[in-house]
Amino acid sequence: MDDEAGRQGHQPGLERRRFLGAVGAAGAGVAGVAVAGCDSSGHGEHDRTARPSRAARRAVDTERHRTGSTDWRIRSVGPQDAVEGYTDKVSVVPGEEFGLYVSTTAPDFRVSAYRVGWYGGAQARLVWRSGRVPGHRQNPPVMIDATRTVQADWRRTLRVRTEGWPEGAYLLRLDADHGQRYVPLIVRSKEAAGRTLLMHAVATWQAYNTWGGFSLYQGQDGAYGTRSLAVGFDRPYDGNGAVKFLVYERALVVLAERLGIPLAYTTGVDVHRDPAVLRDAAAVISLGHDEYWTPQQRRYVTRARDAGTNVAFLGANTCYRRIRLERGPGGADRTVVCYKTAYHDDPYLADHHDLVTTDFRQQPAPDPESSLTGVFYEGYPTDAPYVVHTPGHWLFAGTGVRRGDSFAHLVGVEYDRVTPGEPTPEPLEIIAHSPLVCNGRHSHADSAYYTVPSGAGVFATGTMRWVEGLMAGTRENGRDHGMDARTAAFVRRTTENLLRAFAAGPCAEHRPKPEDNVAAVYPGASRVRA
Repeated sequence: MDDEAGRQGHQPGLERRRFLGAVGAAGAGVAGVAVAGCDSSGHGEHDRTARPSRAARRAVDTERHRTGSTDWRIRSVGPQDAVEGYTDKVSVVPGEEFGLYVSTTAPDFRVSAYRVGWYGGAQARLVWRSGRVPGHRQNPPVMIDATRTVQADWRRTLRVRTEGWPEGAYLLRLDADHGQRYVPLIVRSKEAAGRTLLMHAVATWQAYNTWGGFSLYQGQDGAYGTRSLAVGFDRPYDGNGAVKFLVYERALVVLAERLGIPLAYTTGVDVHRDPAVLRDAAAVISLGHDEYWTPQQRRYVTRARDAGTNVAFLGANTCYRRIRLERGPGGADRTVVCYKTAYHDDPYLADHHDLVTTDFRQQPAPDPESSLTGVFYEGYPTDAPYVVHTPGHWLFAGTGVRRGDSFAHLVGVEYDRVTPGEPTPEPLEIIAHSPLVCNGRHSHADSAYYTVPSGAGVFATGTMRWVEGLMAGTRENGRDHGMDARTAAFVRRTTENLLRAFAAGPCAEHRPKPEDNVAAVYPGASRVRA
């Protein structure tokens, strides 16, 4: 959410055998999708002990033992126009082709595809490299005036087929004479049964992208009032091309792959398009900054939870903005629409209140995120210590923490807290309760854990710096906010506990259930049950 000016239920008794519900009319781009093994209503039998296939397990073991490539990092970004690019798809399945659009001032350039992972500490592996590709400078940006949407309007430079590319998170590095840039790409999984599904927040990456001078936060003059009302994937990302992924997601990918748990990969846009990937997943992981969701994505993740899939929110301000996906020059779902405080101008206001693109908690169809996440977004900016409240919780096993132990700067820059007056699941246990000050107001950030009747566990960190904390003390991305190696060790062990437990299936079946302590932490507050 950051420093924007002018910011202004489910049925808990569903069993695991009842999964995604009727998909047909749920939203644009998913009508008629059939979920394998489901009847026409979308309900199907589910295996509580779903395990990844032997081939999936073998692929994980084979890939994690391959030799990494230490040269994956950008050495010199260079001038903005030195080289930059984008793909015509946010994700592909292995073997699928994508188009790459590149503009450069150099006579030629090269593309290298690096898959992010552990790889013995190298943290990436070179999977494919092009030859020298002729380069030229492409057209300047164009704008759709009605929504101030910037598009690159470039010609495709080359086609790339991903034959032999394993599922995973990729950085395509463009190397030209006077600079380098990344282009992120997810090689997604067709199914995730028995696996931990990493759900990359591509809509949030795009919301903050200022390439061409406009984002969902500001116009070319830097003002909120001149911001885009819709932003498109048909343009490069700003900066080095992959800032949001590198800061808020990469470290978790590296850690999860190091643990060797069976992983699957997708994006929020792909969950919106086809929720079948969620079927029988052991867990779904929302990474460090995952603010922008469609109502369909939220509905499908909630139904997966109610069918027994664990869910983790490793950031803050998650599922805060309600968006709509529309066509762009590259095809379906290439435009992220979010009118925010100008929702009265949203053309859906007249007939589709539940699809109007304002905050989930706001009128005309309020549905606060806390019914899913367990926590409620409260503010920006803050910088505060993370304070342990329930040291005996299984998530903190092996950390050696005691009640009141703190970790400097781990809470920030945005935070969530348990807010009893908003829809809140039960039983919910607050395991960290961190005092802070935000814009002169004293409050708290909370980490919280709850379970549902399906056995699924849900954990929310309540701080946007959690994934960054995995790299604390290393200055891997050039910033660590003052967090140290002790904080990194704590975050790493807690996250390992989480990932291992969630990978084992519905968490309430093999870990202690939460002891609801909301009334003790917030005495006298009235409780609204989700």
